[in-house]
Amino acid sequence: MSEKRLELVRGLGAWASAAIVVGTMIGTGIFLKPAEMAREGKSVSVVFAAWIVGAILSIFGAFSFAELGSMIPEAGGEYAYLRRGFGPVYGFLFGWTHSIVGRPSSLASISAGMMRFLSFIFPVVAAPLFTVHIAIPGLTGWIKPYDFVFTWAQPLAVLWILIMTGINYLGVRLGGAVQVFLTSIKTMSVVIVIAVAFFSPAPAARAPDPFWPDMGMGIGAIMTAFLAALAAALWAYDGWEDLNLVGSEVENPQKNFPRALVGGVGFVAVIYLLFSAACLKVLPFSSVASSLHIASDVVARIAGYGAAAWITWAMVISALGSMNSSVLSGARVGYAMARDGIFFKIADGIHPRYRTPSRSLIFQGILASLMALTGTFEELTNLFIFAGWIFYGFAVVALFRMRKTEPDLPRPYRCWGYPWVPGLFVAGALALTFNIWLQRPGRSSIGLLLILAGLPFYRRWNRSLSAARNSPGIQPT
Repeated sequence: MSEKRLELVRGLGAWASAAIVVGTMIGTGIFLKPAEMAREGKSVSVVFAAWIVGAILSIFGAFSFAELGSMIPEAGGEYAYLRRGFGPVYGFLFGWTHSIVGRPSSLASISAGMMRFLSFIFPVVAAPLFTVHIAIPGLTGWIKPYDFVFTWAQPLAVLWILIMTGINYLGVRLGGAVQVFLTSIKTMSVVIVIAVAFFSPAPAARAPDPFWPDMGMGIGAIMTAFLAALAAALWAYDGWEDLNLVGSEVENPQKNFPRALVGGVGFVAVIYLLFSAACLKVLPFSSVASSLHIASDVVARIAGYGAAAWITWAMVISALGSMNSSVLSGARVGYAMARDGIFFKIADGIHPRYRTPSRSLIFQGILASLMALTGTFEELTNLFIFAGWIFYGFAVVALFRMRKTEPDLPRPYRCWGYPWVPGLFVAGALALTFNIWLQRPGRSSIGLLLILAGLPFYRRWNRSLSAARNSPGIQPT
């Protein structure tokens, strides 16, 4: 029997909905991604353009998802949209990707980011243990050889993944009030860095930062740099896609959805732009690009190491809060699919005492640990963006399809600017994922192969379900 969605009271106005957007989006990315954006963008204008376009894409995606969420108010998000729009196998591929690639890489990224914070306080965390030169014979022209540096950060990231998995296994979860407190810490940390930078004395005279791209780069190279910076920005913006979860609780959704989306994402975009401007006021562009912990370095330059250490501890605490919520929510998809017979049975089952999806938690923790051991923060976040945005774009294509195949389906909220807004979002998602694949073909190809590897499993599990349904006296699980 399928689970029914609870009927919730429409008690959230535009301000409350916008606050939810802000709290979901502001995470560990803003404390680390400006440095990667500077490295990839190579100029101030490209970095700021990436922040602005990232905000616009996020708003366009959220508009599209708002219609999907109001039209199909079911648990599972993209799983439900793709299943309804294209068929069960497409919904399965999202659920498979979410459980095998998406959520484990996201969890590993958060843990790796937390280790990056800790390396500012304890430099030994970033101390190299050994280096492995990786070069695939015959493919060096496609997949560039590189040195994989293994530090204490990787095993420590695994340790924290296992600790948070164990806490959620036992059913010990942070309450709503604590999560609000942790969100406040994240937001205040960003605001403090901005305030400290802008109210500090003007820095000593220095060479001007590269504002415009080097004209010798060419249009193609500039676009490649912009898309790489955009991929980094979208990790910091990630979270807009969860707004549809409150769709049934928003008062007057036709008016308040666009207000909440534009207001919430717009506010976050302003904060992020101010944060980047604050970093560039204090540090030269080259120093921003080379920084491993940009927020801590900015505060340290102005107020000294002691003040920077306090800000860094606040960022560590906020990362723990993000990990806590990510661990348990991610495990539910694998558990639900295993319960329905279309995922590994090892992920099925609720612990009889702790009432948590214990097996799915362990399965997720193992995958996240393997990813944390084999990738840096930047590599892991790009794997997440690559896999995630494939399905973000595909879900919006389902919106177009259902406008044609099910025109009479009730839509409490209709996407503003249709068809241009969702069309531009799909085009942006396509350009972004293709560029990530071109720039990082090795890890992206592995991610793509993991996605497609779900197809033979689906055929096997679906065949077993069909056989169970057709067997007299046997009910499919």
